[in-house]
Amino acid sequence: MIDKKLFEQMRNDIAAFDAAREKLIKISRDVLKSSKGAIYSLHRNDEKSAQKQLAEAKKIIGQMNALVNNDAHLATVGAYEEALEEFVEAACYFEFITNKRLPSPKELNVDVEIYLPGLCDLVGELVRKAINSVLKDDTKTALEIKDVVEGLYAELMMFDFRNSPLRKKFDAIKYSLEKLEDLAVKLKLK
Repeated sequence: MIDKKLFEQMRNDIAAFDAAREKLIKISRDVLKSSKGAIYSLHRNDEKSAQKQLAEAKKIIGQMNALVNNDAHLATVGAYEEALEEFVEAACYFEFITNKRLPSPKELNVDVEIYLPGLCDLVGELVRKAINSVLKDDTKTALEIKDVVEGLYAELMMFDFRNSPLRKKFDAIKYSLEKLEDLAVKLKLK
């Protein structure tokens, strides 16, 4: 009546998934660390270190993707998505700082569902850069960043994010934009 081999196989499958999940989570931490390190390096104007850290993150993402390619269920592991979003944030920040552009999801080899939250998180780093620029008497950069964030907000408003974690990230952009607009007004009155 009960197929013991079937149940044994299911236990083995679950154990294999759990082992792969744990490996993915550990590798994801390394992507987070490298991506956060790249952002930190960029805030210190160390583009060379940031580039190395992003290259390391890309290499590790390859390892993560190899695991996910073996078992598509691993793509739903939160740590995997978080690591990719952090990479998107770091890569976009790097491209903005070095080339005054934002790479596409295709260029970063990520889905739109990963790209958009990373892009929303980027705004926080841009605000930080704008404030630090003003402290260094670089008002031009601060005002450029305000314009970029304003443009991003306008484009993202065209999406219907509904009530989701992405919606919360998008809503945070409005407050960041208000900070930048306030900063711009203070600079104009100065």
